[in-house]
Amino acid sequence: MATLKDKRDIQHGNGTQEYQLKDSQLLEALGLKKNSFSENFANFRYAIISTYLTTAGPHVREAAMFESLRQAYVDKGEQGLDAQLKYAFYGHVTSARFTESDVSNQIGLADLRYPVEWFPATRATQRTLHLHVGPTNSGKTYHALKRLEEAESGLYAGPLRLLAHEVYTRLNAKGIRCNLITGDDRRVITEEEAAKMTACTVEMVPLNQDLDIAVIDEIQMIGSKERGWAWTQALLGLKAKEFHLCGEERAVPLIRELAAMMGDKLEIHKYQRLSPLRAMTTSLNGDLQRLRKGDCVVVFSRVGIHAMKLEIEKYTGKRVAVVYGSLPPEIRAQQAKLFNDPDNDYDILVASDAIGMGLNLSIKRIIFESLLRHDGTSYKRLPISDIKQIGGRAGRFRTAVQDTRDVNTKRRLGNTDKVEDGKDPGLPRSNLGLVTSLETDDLPSIREAMQSEAPPILSAGIFPPANIVQKFATYFPHDTPFSYILLRLHEISRLSPRFHLCSLHEHLGIADVIQPFKNLSVSDRLVICQAPVGLRDRGMPGILAAYSRCVAEQRGGSILNIPDLKLEILDKQAVPGREYLRQLEFLHKALVLYLWLSYRFAGVFTSRATVVYLKTLVEDRIDRVLADYANDGNFRLKMKTLRELSMIENLKRQLVANKKPQQKAVNDDTLPSSLDEVSLTLAADDTSSPIEEQVAAAA
Repeated sequence: MATLKDKRDIQHGNGTQEYQLKDSQLLEALGLKKNSFSENFANFRYAIISTYLTTAGPHVREAAMFESLRQAYVDKGEQGLDAQLKYAFYGHVTSARFTESDVSNQIGLADLRYPVEWFPATRATQRTLHLHVGPTNSGKTYHALKRLEEAESGLYAGPLRLLAHEVYTRLNAKGIRCNLITGDDRRVITEEEAAKMTACTVEMVPLNQDLDIAVIDEIQMIGSKERGWAWTQALLGLKAKEFHLCGEERAVPLIRELAAMMGDKLEIHKYQRLSPLRAMTTSLNGDLQRLRKGDCVVVFSRVGIHAMKLEIEKYTGKRVAVVYGSLPPEIRAQQAKLFNDPDNDYDILVASDAIGMGLNLSIKRIIFESLLRHDGTSYKRLPISDIKQIGGRAGRFRTAVQDTRDVNTKRRLGNTDKVEDGKDPGLPRSNLGLVTSLETDDLPSIREAMQSEAPPILSAGIFPPANIVQKFATYFPHDTPFSYILLRLHEISRLSPRFHLCSLHEHLGIADVIQPFKNLSVSDRLVICQAPVGLRDRGMPGILAAYSRCVAEQRGGSILNIPDLKLEILDKQAVPGREYLRQLEFLHKALVLYLWLSYRFAGVFTSRATVVYLKTLVEDRIDRVLADYANDGNFRLKMKTLRELSMIENLKRQLVANKKPQQKAVNDDTLPSSLDEVSLTLAADDTSSPIEEQVAAAA
C-alpha cells in the first residue's frame, strides 16, 4: 500500500496496464514519447487511485469514472476493465490539450436532441404511418406484406437476412420483381426492366430513394441498445408515402410520440393471435423420446444445434431439419420446406433463436433446450420479451410456401386486408400452440414469462450520423486515436429523453486496430468501424488490419494478395475437431468481412465472385465437420455444466463489483499502489476467464 504524502510512491508503481499502453502502436497518435508517456501515466494513475475510495463530495466526476470501470468489469470481466482503463487514459491525455473554445465547439456538435431534423428531405414528404401491433402469429406482418404487393415501388426491411431472403423469394415467386440487399449479399435484377421492390436488412435501407410503400418489421427493436439506431434511421429517414411498421404493442407509446415529432399521420392497427397459445405444465424432463411431429427444439449455438439433431435422430429414429442464422439462405429454405411439408418424414426441427423473428415454419410446439444464451462474453438468461417471441412461434397458421402456392389468395381476400382484429376469413384456422422446456428446471421461468408483459419501450436508439462525426473529428489533433473521438462524442452528447445512444460495441476496438493507417479518412474509419467483426476471434485483428491497409493504399485487394487468409485449409482433408472447426469458422468470417467491404470499397476489393464461391465451399465443409464434431453422447451434459459454471462466475463477479468501499480520506495510507491493484481488487474473487474460454469455444 502507498500513501499520498509521497506521490512518487504511486507514480512509479509498475503494472501490466502501463506496459501494455507503453508498447501500444497508439503512443505516437497520442503525441507521446516513452519518456513523456511515463509522466502522463503517473498522473493518470494518481487521479484514478486517489478517487478509489471516494464516492461522493468534491470528487463526483472522478467517482463516476471509477463507476464506469466497475461497470465495465461487471459487463465484460477483466478484458472489459482493461479496455475501459485504456480509453480513460486516452481521455486523460487528450482532454488536457482542449481549449475552452474546443470544448464549446465539441459540446455544440454533440447536441443530438433533435434527430428528426437529420433528414430534411424526408420531413418535406407527407407520410402516413400504419402501425400493426399484436402478439406473434396474429397476421400483422402478413397484412403489411399484402399491401406491399399492391405497390408500384416498395421496400421490406427486417432484422435478419433470412427474413429478407424469405420476402425476396416470396415476391419473386409471385411474379413481383424484387432485389435482395444485405450487408454481404446483393442480388439486383438488372435485365429488362429494373425491379422496383427491395427486400433488405434494416441497416441497409436506401434513405435517398422515393418509395410508395415501406414495411419495417420488428419495430420494437428500435429500443435495442445495440441495433436500435437502424430502426430509428429507417423510421426517421425513409422517403415512403405509406409506412407500415410491424411489431409488439409495447412500441405504441414511443411510435406515437415519434410520429408527432415528425409531423406524420399515424394509424394504429391492433391484431389478436390467430391460434391459441399455452405454456405446458410439464417439461420433457430431458427425455427426447417424448418429442413428436411438429416439435421445434430451440438451441443457442451452432455446434449445439448439430449435436441435438444427431442425438434426437439416434434416440428417436425421427429425421430432423435444422435452421440457424448463418445457414446459407438456399439451404435454410430447403430445410424449412422439409419440415413444413406434412407428407415427408422430417418430423422435428432444431433451430436457433432466429425463428423468433418471424420465419414461416409450421411449428406445433416450442421446446427450449435452455434459457441461457451466450452474448459473446458470458451466458445471460433470456429476457421475457425473447421467451414470448420465440415461444409464440408455436401454432403458426401459415407458411411462406403455402402463401406462395396460393395464387388465388388475393382474389379470395378481396378488400379484407385491413381487418382490425386480425380475424381474416381468408386465413385458415390452426391448432393450439404449446411451449415447454427440455429440462424441468426451466419450466417455471417459461410459464412466468408467457403470462407476463414485457416492459414498455421508452426510447429509440440513435447513432451520430457520419457528417456530425466528421465535423466533430476536426476539433482534435490529426493523429488523435479515432476510438477516443467516438468515445468523447458519446460521453458529452446531449439527448432527448425519447432517444438513447446505442453502444459502441466493437467500434472502439476496431478503431484502435486501424489507427496506424494514416491514409484512412474519417469517413473510411467510420465505415470500417461498422463492419461485422468480432475482435475476440483469434487472428481477426490481423485480417482487419490487412483489409484496412488495402483501403488505405487503394490497392492490393485481390483475395489472392492477402496472405493473412489461410485459404490452403480448403486443400486439407476435413477432420472433426475443435481446432479445425475454428479455422474454418475463422476463414468464413474473414470471407464475409471481405464481401461486406467489397460493397463499400468496390474499387479495392475486386474478387467478390471468387469469394462468394469460396464462402460456399467453407459453409459446406463447416456443416460436414459440425455433424461429425457434434457426435458426442456427452455434449449436451457438457454444455449444461459449462452454462451453470458460467452463471456462477457471473454471480461472483457481480457480488465482487457491488462491494462498496468505505469512504476514507484522500490521504489515507491504505490506497493501492497501482492500477493493476485496483483491477485485482475488483477481480479478487473472479476466476471466470478459463471457464468463459471454454464456453466461448463451445458456443
